[in-house]
Amino acid sequence: MAESPIFEIFDGLPRQGPGSNECTEKAFNLLSSLPAGTKILDIGCGVGMQTIHLAKICKECHITATDIYQPFLDKLMENAVKEGVDDRISTVCASMDDLPFENGEFDVIWAEGSIFVIGFEKGLSYWKQFLKEGGYVALTESTWFTDEPSSEVVQFWQDCYPDIKSIADTEKVIMAVGYDLIDSFKLPASTWYDFYANLEKRVDKISDNYKGNTEAEMILEFNRREIKLFRVYPDEYGYTFFILQKNE
Repeated sequence: MAESPIFEIFDGLPRQGPGSNECTEKAFNLLSSLPAGTKILDIGCGVGMQTIHLAKICKECHITATDIYQPFLDKLMENAVKEGVDDRISTVCASMDDLPFENGEFDVIWAEGSIFVIGFEKGLSYWKQFLKEGGYVALTESTWFTDEPSSEVVQFWQDCYPDIKSIADTEKVIMAVGYDLIDSFKLPASTWYDFYANLEKRVDKISDNYKGNTEAEMILEFNRREIKLFRVYPDEYGYTFFILQKNE
């Protein structure tokens, strides 16, 4: 699986999806009464910009970061060493739908920009077993910011993630699966502009390497379409950060 060109495209980015240290910290500060020695599971961590920031702001935490692509994890640990937080982070190369952990092992599950891979409802249902009673989930999910998105935007999301919902409908899924919603906030459009600025440079840089590779050319073309669309319709959709608590 790791041979897919999508990994190489995203490998050169500081972050594999929209987000910021400010948003990570804001979400973390919405978690209350965490025990000393809090164990955090960061699922689909990419190169782990948020993992490293969590390690910096939670000095009593230990973070287990997982991704399916080992080079991302290697880069994460290289950066963790540079930042002096490698003693608080360990990595596990694993698929988010087949995690090698014990029931009730973690106080917090973190997932920035990754749950769409497994599907929102499926991910929340499957990951729940790894949380302690009253444990938290903090994650970002694509949501509509308008009740009447433009037809071009609707078509794009039908092609890439037809499961996108309004914030209210996403909250209904959260509660149906057995979590209480603690809080939520929209990621600012600036997080998308920053991500897309880096992605666009990366796409332009490596496009020539993939001439004649149909799969890669399709991915690169999709990236260009995605970037262009957001610049036209930045108010219609985006990520919402949801903070949940297991309610059993």
